[in-house]
Amino acid sequence: MTHAPAAQNGGDNPSWNLSQRQKFEILGAILLALFLFALDQTVVGTALPIISTKLNGAALYTWAFTIYLLTSTISGPIYGKLSDLYGRRPIFIWAVGLFLAASVFAGLSQEMWQFIIARGLQGLGGGAVFPIAFAIIADLYPPEERAKYGALFGAVFGLSSVLGPLLGGFVTDNFGWPWIFFLNVPLGLISLVVCWRLLPPIKHPESGRNIDYLGAGLFTAALVPILLGLSNKRSLDWTDPWVGGLILLGLAIAAVFIWWESRAADPIIRLQLFRNRTVTISIASMFLAAFGFFGAIVFLPQWFQVVRGMGATQSGLNLLPLVFALILGATVSGQVAARTGRYKVIILGSMVILAVGLFLLTNLRADTELPILWLWMVVAGIGVGPSFALFAALVQNNVEPQQIGSATASLTFFQQIGGTIGLTIAGTLLADSLTKELPGRLVANGIPEQFVSQFSAGGGSGQALDFTGTGDLGAKILANVPEAFRSFVQPFIPNIVQAIHESLAVAIASTFWVSIGAAILAAVIVLFLKEQPASAPAMATSHPATSPSEG
Repeated sequence: MTHAPAAQNGGDNPSWNLSQRQKFEILGAILLALFLFALDQTVVGTALPIISTKLNGAALYTWAFTIYLLTSTISGPIYGKLSDLYGRRPIFIWAVGLFLAASVFAGLSQEMWQFIIARGLQGLGGGAVFPIAFAIIADLYPPEERAKYGALFGAVFGLSSVLGPLLGGFVTDNFGWPWIFFLNVPLGLISLVVCWRLLPPIKHPESGRNIDYLGAGLFTAALVPILLGLSNKRSLDWTDPWVGGLILLGLAIAAVFIWWESRAADPIIRLQLFRNRTVTISIASMFLAAFGFFGAIVFLPQWFQVVRGMGATQSGLNLLPLVFALILGATVSGQVAARTGRYKVIILGSMVILAVGLFLLTNLRADTELPILWLWMVVAGIGVGPSFALFAALVQNNVEPQQIGSATASLTFFQQIGGTIGLTIAGTLLADSLTKELPGRLVANGIPEQFVSQFSAGGGSGQALDFTGTGDLGAKILANVPEAFRSFVQPFIPNIVQAIHESLAVAIASTFWVSIGAAILAAVIVLFLKEQPASAPAMATSHPATSPSEG
């Protein structure tokens, strides 16, 4: 390989002078980095119950997802502008390098707070991959060829959705959870080397002069207190300053953020887009779909591994009905919309199906048969799939060509934020439900009332005894009993474990109720869409703003 000719701007299109082989090598390196970024959003799911147990971090379970979504969402628009200003190659190489260093940090973590920081840094690096990948496609190929190669992005995300749960489970069970992060390094280095040698340092300084750092800072400053306040609700009342106070603080900063965005030269969120009713409804519905789906579905691996005692590999295999149904729903709905040009009835129907699937999942119990659960997951997956396929196309077809990039970025932005807030609220609901459900289940399982208070304070709320972790729960409980009383408590251990598992199953099921509300609200909002038949080519070549598996 030889170094590509340097370029100072995109006007000369110097990258088109690369050989076809060099272009394919660059495209392969970009897709590899994109695959790693997408994979790390799903591979952690099946490993996280074990990770949170090993690192004694059950109370911070959802933050491993939340921080990744937050940092990748905030950094994405900034990276896009920085790549215009300083060139694709240096920004992309920096971002992938940060992602790989954070992967090593994650694998070496000894405490949950270290792991969460590492995940945040991973998101900070990975956030550049998606916007810069699309920009590189535009740099490498003329307009008539971009859709063909851009379609590969959807295939990469689909592949990561399928492989993530399986790979995460297999590697965790056979090599240990740190290796799901260490394996990023050799693959990421391949991407780095190819891009370092071949990728032209094309710049577009005319479009990258104004970077909304203040907007990004204000949004982060608004969202973090809200997420912390919702997380603190697990152990405090709404009126507590560390709950209600933090949420009010976040909302106040959010108001300042909106004010600033209305005046910023090049804002993260272009508020004028929301004057378009179709765009507003699509973004709001995407926010609610992500809120409802990701906010609950992330806890299913806990049910498989903690309640049913499965290994991480089995847990990943049992998630496949959901993943395949999601991909099927997205693919079929996209094809139907492309051929008919109609989308409103498809989206409306999908939101109703999603609500039905989530309602079925509220019936989850400790003894739920797996084939029944698979069926419920298939219904939910088919319901949520079309939202990832159609909302992006809907937005892109209803804005001016020069607004497509910012409109799609806004859709991605709100999808990520919906998932982030949904995860936090679902985690709070799970902890509340577990605390309320456990005493009654213990009594019903024959545990003497004098012992009930000893166990009902656990759960995922940060107590010494973690009821939501993997491993031999009975042994953990007995180890926390004073030695003088162990002989008396030991006969009750099976019943205590059964009560905890029953309570956790009901608590996980309770997280789906808020998701149902979000899906129904999305369906109501979609009713206000004005049906405007889209052209088949436009619907067929548009791509989701981001992966349906993110969170």
